[in-house]
Amino acid sequence: MNLAELLSIRSGITAVIGGGGKTTLLRALGTELAADGARVLLCATTKLFPFADLPNLADPTETALAEALEARRLVCAGTPVPGTGKLTAPNIPVARLAALADYVLAEADGAAGRPLKAHAPHEPVIPPEANQTVLVIGASGFGRPIAEAAHRPALYARLAGAEESAPASLETEAAVLLAEGLHTRVFINQVETAEARRQAAALAARLSCPVLAGSLRRKERYPC
Repeated sequence: MNLAELLSIRSGITAVIGGGGKTTLLRALGTELAADGARVLLCATTKLFPFADLPNLADPTETALAEALEARRLVCAGTPVPGTGKLTAPNIPVARLAALADYVLAEADGAAGRPLKAHAPHEPVIPPEANQTVLVIGASGFGRPIAEAAHRPALYARLAGAEESAPASLETEAAVLLAEGLHTRVFINQVETAEARRQAAALAARLSCPVLAGSLRRKERYPC
């Protein structure tokens, strides 16, 4: 099974949140779905950098977006954020995006490059039309101090019941995920060693949602 099948990506809106590879996951899923003939839109409800190897439509009209999707199958679209080089949400209503594309994959928060994340009250920005939310975890954060591994480390530590100087672990991550309850399924990325696989399986056992582990870099995946 491919990654989209293992994550049960359905037509419509999928929100992707967390840390440790959200943008890479969007690109991988988009490639798979478009290869099967689907029209796939990559976008953000917060901010993301354009994809170097894809058409990136800045503030497109519905007609321009529909034509690009028909011609290329996989495109990125959004509204430019002045001075950043990033795109934020398109100015087209989410319901219309879902009508124009078979799949809309939306990055719905930021993690400042950290593998783990806790969410402030205003995060994530999940469209009400989304049919599921995939939370990405970077296994490279385990064993590192929470202060280094987590975006919003003070909040992460409080939800985990730990100090910011304590190492992030499967126990702290499970505590944060269960406290927030923002996801419908989890993808543990950066699982590239036997120890990381053990940690991923142990984390999955603490959660009640579907969990997939793997390495986007190596194109490997391990259902938990």
